[in-house]
Amino acid sequence: MANSDIQALEQQIFALNQQLITLRQQHSGDDDIPNYRFKTLDGETSLLELFGHNNKLLVIHNMGQACRYCTLWGDGFNGLLPHLESAMSVVMLSKDDPQTQRRFANNRGWRFMLASHGGGDYIQQQSVQPGQENMPGTVVYQRDGDKIMRKNACMFGPGDQYCSMWCLLGLAGIANNEWTPQFSYWKRPANLDDGGDNLID
Repeated sequence: MANSDIQALEQQIFALNQQLITLRQQHSGDDDIPNYRFKTLDGETSLLELFGHNNKLLVIHNMGQACRYCTLWGDGFNGLLPHLESAMSVVMLSKDDPQTQRRFANNRGWRFMLASHGGGDYIQQQSVQPGQENMPGTVVYQRDGDKIMRKNACMFGPGDQYCSMWCLLGLAGIANNEWTPQFSYWKRPANLDDGGDNLID
């Protein structure tokens, strides 16, 4: 394939993405979203409280500490967090209990506001894919006073547009089914200077 063909396709994708943004801007959203309750390290909170002083809330649906793919997206979003929070409130939700969430977030260096849905009503009714109660993705909610609207939502998956890793791998000619994220890329040396006793890989 000629480089001109690649550039032409890139321009088409860019134009289509601009159309998608316009459609999302125009989408009125679903009304009458319940004020769901969540658990945090500071006690219970509600969906309305998660908005803080903003009228838009980006809710990241994370499958929990046991998912390498969700960890990849979390690592990427973490770097964008100050920029995102300049436009709207951001929270990461998962089924994990608040202590597990915070321990894992600290291990990754994540700075997200965290809350647990515990696998209850919220994720069963607000999943990014109907019928799938622990599907990774994100939902944007908008509020008007005490009224909550579900503005837009998307699902995450290998090759999506929400993780720059796929685009950079693709640039190198590596398909998304040829690479799997890991929690750590440390490789055990053949010989350990400390003897290697009690090593946990």
